[in-house]
Amino acid sequence: MVNKNFVRMFEDSFRQNWELEAFTDYETKYTLTYAQVAEQVEKLHLVFRECGIEKNDKVALIGRNSTNWAVAYIAAITYGAVIVPILQDFHANDIHHILKHSDSKFLFTADYIWDHLDENELGQVRAVMSLTKFKPNAVIESALPVIDDASGEKMQLTLEQISLDNIQQLFDRKFKGNFHPDCIRYDYKDNEELASINYTSGTTGFSKGVMTTGRALASNAIFGQTTYSSVGPSQLFRGDRMVTFLPLAHAYGCAFDFLGNSTIGGHTYFITRVPTPKVLMAAFAEVKPTLILSVPLIIEKIYRKQIQPMIAKPPMNWVLQVPLLNDFMLEQIGKKLMGVFGGEFFQVIIGGAAMNAEVESFFRKIKFPFTIGYGMTETAPLISYRPWFEFKPGSCGKILDNMEVRITNPNDEGIGEIEVRGDNVMLGYYKNEEATKAAFTEDGWLRTGDLGYVDAEGDIFIKGRSKTMLLGPNGQNIYPEEIEDKVNNMPYVMESIAVQREGAIVVLVYLDKDALDAAGITADNIPAEMEKMRKEVNGLLASYEQIAAVEVRPDEFEKTPKNSIKRYLYK
Repeated sequence: MVNKNFVRMFEDSFRQNWELEAFTDYETKYTLTYAQVAEQVEKLHLVFRECGIEKNDKVALIGRNSTNWAVAYIAAITYGAVIVPILQDFHANDIHHILKHSDSKFLFTADYIWDHLDENELGQVRAVMSLTKFKPNAVIESALPVIDDASGEKMQLTLEQISLDNIQQLFDRKFKGNFHPDCIRYDYKDNEELASINYTSGTTGFSKGVMTTGRALASNAIFGQTTYSSVGPSQLFRGDRMVTFLPLAHAYGCAFDFLGNSTIGGHTYFITRVPTPKVLMAAFAEVKPTLILSVPLIIEKIYRKQIQPMIAKPPMNWVLQVPLLNDFMLEQIGKKLMGVFGGEFFQVIIGGAAMNAEVESFFRKIKFPFTIGYGMTETAPLISYRPWFEFKPGSCGKILDNMEVRITNPNDEGIGEIEVRGDNVMLGYYKNEEATKAAFTEDGWLRTGDLGYVDAEGDIFIKGRSKTMLLGPNGQNIYPEEIEDKVNNMPYVMESIAVQREGAIVVLVYLDKDALDAAGITADNIPAEMEKMRKEVNGLLASYEQIAAVEVRPDEFEKTPKNSIKRYLYK
């Protein structure tokens, strides 16, 4: 059971870490201390009050990761409002839909997003504040007509009425020029109340707003602070450094890159541009983070672009076949990779999707300190985890102590749907009773939609998604993710999906054009290469999983904002 109140966690952090640096925008080096964050939060509380925002009103937030994004989030939470983080990749129409569906009354947005929004499509939003011009003397970017609850008439909130110039005067009057740690007093909000609504999609008909309590957010943040590892540092400490590049509007990055670190007194560096491997490597080298959170895509790109070409060429590939030299060279590769990530981290945690088996195996050979966790937006997000030195290959960690897991309708191999319950589980989907009912069993367990099994020690092994599972000719379960994992290990393949057509398995692939050019492979040679690949992969698959054909796609697969392939488009 969570023994800390989510709002109080911020209150305590501001008081205890007053003088420490809290947030930095990596590219511009714009930095705020915890004292400065607390001051901006107080001013935003005054803005909310002037705009008529009340406890439990919805405050939407959309933009790239930044110091201003973090301050806006904390301000909403500590005011007692419900934060609605929106992924910046959503289309304008989807943002309009979410703002209306969530009943948001206040919107923080970056200017480049605001330029594409329609003021007439914002639903109940009363005022919009620019994250781009988010400075002590900035003004509300747009003030919209709202209904006066007393008279029932429309009124216009003017920029003069709610400008931060006036807010500065109210702030000075309230604190009389002496703003100090003991001034931090936020209204109490129970952990069981709604704290956040995260939309898993933006599209009308598909969007589901996950209702997360303060309890679930606090639970994940506390776990992030204290249970990462027991080798080296056993927890995050005041002043520890993190480079944040996962989208904060997504539960994974928000919980551990942001909430866990900022409530312990850590220093968070925000990557405010597209996090390419080149950008990240420069940031890691400069910041030297204490802990790194990533998704498989980033790690696999680094492996394929930097490690794989190095070990494939002579004399390296010869050396790796000699036992004693093999051990020495693997150790050197491991040290080099540690240096790429800054050299001072105690662990890399990978989540958000399954990791390629070949990459996982190689990283384990070089003793790279990484682990893989499992979670979902509906659990804010964590379900299972083990530190790197205890991690079991192929698993995604052990079920958390405050969570329970069970497998329903297991087959002969013990594989069935994974269901969970516990502190991290959502309340349901906002204004969607039908979807909420479908997500839970009658006895209150959350259906994850994932297929897998649990071993005797409580470690979870995932085989695939229940919605993507295919049936073999004699009713065998076929997990396309396992086929794709093997295909993605083949030369020249960037990504793939396996589909079933008239009972046969067909793999769609998008090829690495740079790798093809480097190998001198022309368009005329590609069919032969794909047939060679098909036969090689089939040698690794069961008879009922055999690939009948490979189709090459000219363009990348269309992705969700979380960078997952939209499978439904390719069936």
